[in-house]
Amino acid sequence: MNLNYFKIVVWMCSLLLLPSVALSDKLNDQRQAFLQAVKYLSEKNEAGFLEVSASLTDYSLYPYVKYQWLKDHTDQTDQVLTFLSTYKNTRYAGLLRSKWLDYLAEHERWDDFIKHYEVNESSADDCQYQWAQYQTGKQQQALAEAKHLWLSGRAAEKLCQRLFSALQNSSLITPDLFWQRFETAIEGNNTETARATSLLLKESARKNAEDWLQLHQKPELVEDSRFWQEKTAQTGRLFAHAIKRLANANLEKALAVWDGKKSDVAVDGQTAQAVERKLGLALLGKKDNRAYGHLNKVTQTDEEARAAKVRAALLEQNWQHVNSALTDLTLDEQQEPKWQYWQARGLQEIGKKQESNKVYTELAKDRSYYGFLAADTVNMPYQIIDQSVKVQEDELKQFAEHPDFNACYEFKLLNLDLEARRQWQFAIKNLPKEKLLTAAKLAQQWQWDQIAITTLVKADYWDDMALRFPVLYLTEVQTSADKHGLDPALLFGLMRQESMLDKNAVSSVGAKGLMQLMPETARTVARTLLEPWQSDNDLFKPELNINYGGYYFKDLLTRFGGHVAVAGAAYNAGPNRAKKWLPITSPVPADIWIETIPFKETRKYVSTVLSYAIIYQQRLKKGSLKLKNLLRDVTP
Repeated sequence: MNLNYFKIVVWMCSLLLLPSVALSDKLNDQRQAFLQAVKYLSEKNEAGFLEVSASLTDYSLYPYVKYQWLKDHTDQTDQVLTFLSTYKNTRYAGLLRSKWLDYLAEHERWDDFIKHYEVNESSADDCQYQWAQYQTGKQQQALAEAKHLWLSGRAAEKLCQRLFSALQNSSLITPDLFWQRFETAIEGNNTETARATSLLLKESARKNAEDWLQLHQKPELVEDSRFWQEKTAQTGRLFAHAIKRLANANLEKALAVWDGKKSDVAVDGQTAQAVERKLGLALLGKKDNRAYGHLNKVTQTDEEARAAKVRAALLEQNWQHVNSALTDLTLDEQQEPKWQYWQARGLQEIGKKQESNKVYTELAKDRSYYGFLAADTVNMPYQIIDQSVKVQEDELKQFAEHPDFNACYEFKLLNLDLEARRQWQFAIKNLPKEKLLTAAKLAQQWQWDQIAITTLVKADYWDDMALRFPVLYLTEVQTSADKHGLDPALLFGLMRQESMLDKNAVSSVGAKGLMQLMPETARTVARTLLEPWQSDNDLFKPELNINYGGYYFKDLLTRFGGHVAVAGAAYNAGPNRAKKWLPITSPVPADIWIETIPFKETRKYVSTVLSYAIIYQQRLKKGSLKLKNLLRDVTP
């Protein structure tokens, strides 16, 4: 970073809430020295680093820069211990302790390891700690903990190998436990662990393990009768495992073999229910009406299976089944807005209008997709409570001056965004809810909108509409909306869900910018619009990103007959998947179509974008958008 750029950044940050009244010359000097120290580290100029960093001991980012040096000098025991004592409350103490413990383990300094290890709730799963226990005289305790890890089917990763080897040579492990580890590993698709464990089995058990491994790799062999000569509980579990594996590759074959052979194999009730659950979920994922019949056989349910049963009934549009499945939900689940809506819808469909309207009217008070659907059904206005978080300026100032938050500010100012975000998460980790509200307002005042939003969520506060739904890039959004014939509230809804209005957002798959466009998609749009394409980084430019995102969404709307929900699903999961999810023979009500989208992420995405669009129209002081007008039936 050159000096002129640095001065520009400092000037821009003077517009934000500063942690002090004025920027002192010393602070400016420290910032420049910090950047120089980081540069020296990257160049492996140790002498230069040590000289420059000596001037930073009272700078808020000194723990960071000292850690960066110490993590590569873990042999400096005195300096490590001094750092862990002096900066014990910083994020970097834990990071350095972890690096140092690795060094101590590598050099088999087990007494020091135990002395400086901090026992926590995950220590039982820490092979390195348990091996240190074993090496310092607590063999039985270490092996007892190791046994739980070993039986989980966990792979013998490098840190666990010595511990597991000692365990396997101890009296704690019996032949039955070797088989238990094998079966658990193969059920968890840890094939290599299962194969390695099979070699430790006795000859007869090893033959059975070979059958398991063969059917695991080639489940279509389930039709071969030679596997089912014996009718034992283990054979039943093997048959069930093969059917579940086959369902992933050939669902129709799995259904046929299960129905044709299950009575000939000793499959116990619990195992049979696991198969029915698997087949039901697989059918539901293909929007196949047979899903309900299989899920209805599952009596030992979990939340996923209970919700899937309701969706399977909706897929059939069998309201007797819908109402029955809703009664199988737990009492807490039944109170969720989603299931309240379907309860009302179910009552409506069987002619109980008065009871239905009562549920709709109460639900219409909820600021959510389902609340808005309910409001439209009974012709009530949308209820969008807006109560801003109130925080005094002096409290914000105190927060900004706290070392943890001051470090966030400095990272952000110096354009070290990833470190700033990591530091923020550390700073708020143990805050009570009322302090989280203050932190959220501080992030908002720093114009760090994505962080403000996520911090407010952590505080479990939902009513500050300005903070949760900032109206940024209004000119760009309005221009794109006018150009492509879209409602600006809908564009805002998409943008809020895609990136939380972070223009620099990058997804795990490479989507970029405010509308989270894939570079390939953006290049296609550029060619269509006859515009030059310079770089994928152009997607971080708000005007271009919003324009191309608006064009792409409008194109999806055109391809899917103007249906906002289907276009939204296509924007999230891709147009090919959305096309596969369309009805085959007759129209489907849009609310049912959305609720039965096979991908959980896409179901939530579509409903969230729609609800955000309704909220943004209020933020834009407009009121023409209605969900019922966007959600006409989805046609084949």
